[in-house]
Amino acid sequence: MITPIPPVVPAGRMAQHQQPTFVLPGGRELRPWRETDADVLVASGLDPDIVQWNRVEQLSPAAARGKIADWGRRWTEEAAAIWAISRRDDDRAVGLMGIGDFDLRGGSAEILYWLLPAGRGEGAALDATVRVSRWALEELGLHRLRLTHSVGNPASCRVAQRAGFALESTMRSALLHADGWHDEHLHARVAGDPWPAGS
Repeated sequence: MITPIPPVVPAGRMAQHQQPTFVLPGGRELRPWRETDADVLVASGLDPDIVQWNRVEQLSPAAARGKIADWGRRWTEEAAAIWAISRRDDDRAVGLMGIGDFDLRGGSAEILYWLLPAGRGEGAALDATVRVSRWALEELGLHRLRLTHSVGNPASCRVAQRAGFALESTMRSALLHADGWHDEHLHARVAGDPWPAGS
């Protein structure tokens, strides 16, 4: 008799809770996106560095509000978890941190992020990656997280490695960017991997 393998994360575990807010070092936090953040989402599609390394869209304010509403639905559908990286002093969003491509049954998902210039250079991407990874592995119960980036983006490689995502391989011609096909590094961490010191 074949015994079926149970889901790693049972359906409904994520949707039965509201999306959490997390305090980060340096006066920042991770919080759900709000309709009032639409201008930040519009700005992300106009930032050359974000456009270079991410598949972002150029959005009108109305389309940005629609996308933010869709992220709220995707949480309840257990399809994605998208946070704004914001400054606690003025609550302004300066970046995005998320988990997508959920496979709750199989226990895996993918980390994604970007930062506007106002959020760069202070470790926000690293802090947010570690915090969201802890939530996904220790609280939600996933087993494996992956993080991919163009081999031409050493800043993302440093974030991945400092967050404890081991480099597993180089995927050839894996993602089409605005300037053509890029090889991509595949990093991953699994439940039980050690966390960075002090995190």
